[in-house]
Amino acid sequence: MSSVSAYPAISWLCEVDVDNFEQTVIKESERRLVILDISAEWCGPCKVLEPVMMRLAEAYGGRFMLAKLEAEDENMKIAGRYGARGFPTVVAIVEGKEIDRFQSAQTESFVRAFIERNLGIE
Repeated sequence: MSSVSAYPAISWLCEVDVDNFEQTVIKESERRLVILDISAEWCGPCKVLEPVMMRLAEAYGGRFMLAKLEAEDENMKIAGRYGARGFPTVVAIVEGKEIDRFQSAQTESFVRAFIERNLGIE
């Protein structure tokens, strides 16, 4: 799962894994808000939330980066680092630190409020 091969032309979206997490998420969070979406392929609520997250990430046009982490194999280390007890778990990260989170599928208005709160818009 390389951020380069997954979404090469989209600056607000990347896939992350244990190999690129520090460079992609932690370093990027020094520049702008990173929203880490920890999900699992088999997870029903993850499939409901994914299009909402994608729509909003595109709508905000790069004001934050959406980092998608598939919680499997070695990537479970990152899920554990953020205390993901269920999927999806969505974590807002600024300057390398978690500042907010939510779990499970949520409405678009809930996710928009989450994004705006963490961008400092509300």
